[in-house]
Amino acid sequence: MRPWQVATGAANIYIVTGYNDMRKSKDGLCAIVMDHLKEEPDTHSIYLFCGKRCYRLKILLREPDGYVLLMERLDVVHGKYRWPRKHSEVNPITWQQFDWLMSGLEIEQPKSLRTA
Repeated sequence: MRPWQVATGAANIYIVTGYNDMRKSKDGLCAIVMDHLKEEPDTHSIYLFCGKRCYRLKILLREPDGYVLLMERLDVVHGKYRWPRKHSEVNPITWQQFDWLMSGLEIEQPKSLRTA
């Protein structure tokens, strides 16, 4: 089972763009979310973090009894996540964008959207 498959019941997915310090634990990542969103992580959302080299992904989610931190690490040989690096902010993404990200694609796929 992939780490993110335990979070399929989440209503919201937030991606923390830019470079994230992957040495941070649950408390450090919660602080990043609280700093940007001005609220504590809720039980209906998952929060995604990626480091500078883009081969590790951390997923923070809140359970009723505490926080859970999951990590996915890719083989360097098999590629990297296509992580948005514009600046450090927390942005909501859709499940479709999440699927693209996990498949190694950019989260913005202009050709997949109909313009008419």
